[in-house]
Amino acid sequence: MSPTIAKPRTKTATKTQRPPLWKVILLNDDFTPREFVVQVLKAVFRLNESQSYRVMMTAHQKGACVIAVYTRDVAETKAKEATELGKSKGYPLYFTTEKEE
Repeated sequence: MSPTIAKPRTKTATKTQRPPLWKVILLNDDFTPREFVVQVLKAVFRLNESQSYRVMMTAHQKGACVIAVYTRDVAETKAKEATELGKSKGYPLYFTTEKEE
């Protein structure tokens, strides 16, 4: 009788890579009222009053502030929506996106 050779079965687990993340950034301008910026942050990014105020003040003092990090599609959609809200009221409010390192 010949000896039986048992080979272990190996499974290859495939991991799906997470999509790259993008930052949504609020850029400061000297014309958009602070209260309006807070309203936009609350409406588009679902921040509460104190978070919105803190983000607005950081952008005001430093020139820009990262609001949140999303996948590219979501980040670009939210940045565009928030910028359009500013334009609809005649303000130069501007949000941009940048790839997260």
